[in-house]
Amino acid sequence: MIAFYLDQKSGVSPYLQLVRQVRQALRLGQLREGDRLPTVKEVVGQLAINPNTVLKAYRELEHEGLVSARPGVGTFVTATLADDSLAAHEPLRRELRTWIAKARRAGLDDESIEALFQSTYRHASLREAK
Repeated sequence: MIAFYLDQKSGVSPYLQLVRQVRQALRLGQLREGDRLPTVKEVVGQLAINPNTVLKAYRELEHEGLVSARPGVGTFVTATLADDSLAAHEPLRRELRTWIAKARRAGLDDESIEALFQSTYRHASLREAK
């Protein structure tokens, strides 16, 4: 089961953070068809947020065809976003952990590591698009 978290500094609305976390878990194979999402009550208790925020996120995911609500039972994953590249994730994850460790040894904090990764990713994506 997914464990949601909120980043208050991100500037992204809480409901959208929940939606993105579910999409990411689906893309990485951490959630599969048939898995149950935490109940609204569980998420509210864990994150101390308004139940309507969770309901809005779950409705959006349902609208996208990724989950289905079953009244009195829960909300279940109905589709996946994982593809054939899933097998390549673990070796890449190991390399990324090594890179992060090197960045920390070089004195970078979390925000600097994230900024470096994002700017490098954007730059590489732009070059590939040309």
